[in-house]
Amino acid sequence: MFIQRKNRTVVQAAGTTLGLIYHQTVYNLRNDHRNAIVGLLLTILQSSIFMMAFLLIYLIMGVRNSPIRGDFMLYLMSGIFMFMIHVQTSGAVAGSHSVSGGLVKHQPLNPAILIASAALAVLYRQTISCIAILWLYHVLMTPIHFDFWPGSLAMYLLSWFSGGCIGLVFLGIRPWSPRASKLVTTAYQRINMFASGKMFVGNVLPNALLPWFVWNPLFHIIDQQRGFLFINYTPLKSDPLYALWFSLAAMMIGLLINFTTRKYESLSWSAAD
Repeated sequence: MFIQRKNRTVVQAAGTTLGLIYHQTVYNLRNDHRNAIVGLLLTILQSSIFMMAFLLIYLIMGVRNSPIRGDFMLYLMSGIFMFMIHVQTSGAVAGSHSVSGGLVKHQPLNPAILIASAALAVLYRQTISCIAILWLYHVLMTPIHFDFWPGSLAMYLLSWFSGGCIGLVFLGIRPWSPRASKLVTTAYQRINMFASGKMFVGNVLPNALLPWFVWNPLFHIIDQQRGFLFINYTPLKSDPLYALWFSLAAMMIGLLINFTTRKYESLSWSAAD
């Protein structure tokens, strides 16, 4: 038990890393709640409450029909699900590990495993939540139909990926200024409540207001998602490649910040926190 196993081939190293990611992902899932089923039910309840809150806002505003010819609830869910997985992944990755954390002191673990497991835990929870809510709506309310489900799935994964890449940047800032990093992460999540464009359709947005939203990759993802869901909607003011290139650029910047920070980060930095 005191002999450390050494990987002799690339396949063994990859298997060991995947095994560590799996166990750390399970740990993150069980860390939220002692009962895994209750934890999933709480995630489903959170998404349902969020969706009902926006439905109530629409009803108060007098909006009872979808701006796109199609199911109003599906239009509502297309924005909320993308928003939820994006902001929760960015927050989970931003707080995935710290140099003073106990798990980092275990030699088999490394920051890459902790980051990947934090992102995968959010993906698992939110995917189960989306499937459960869509299934219940399909069975209890009305049958739903996706115009092009592979494209819809790609936008869902892109929303998750972009949230993780942006979270990497916040994670790199965290050791230098923990309070500023938390503030920026929270501000980004709150700004996306409006800047993501989930409450309106991109095609009806006036050109004068477009610069306020076009910078946000989540705006492009949600707008393209609705193009794949509804046969009567063709996005004209968004581009999925912008969201992809923005995410890759954020990932490169986040990796550079993290690699640089790792050379200077010390336990004494967090002594005053």
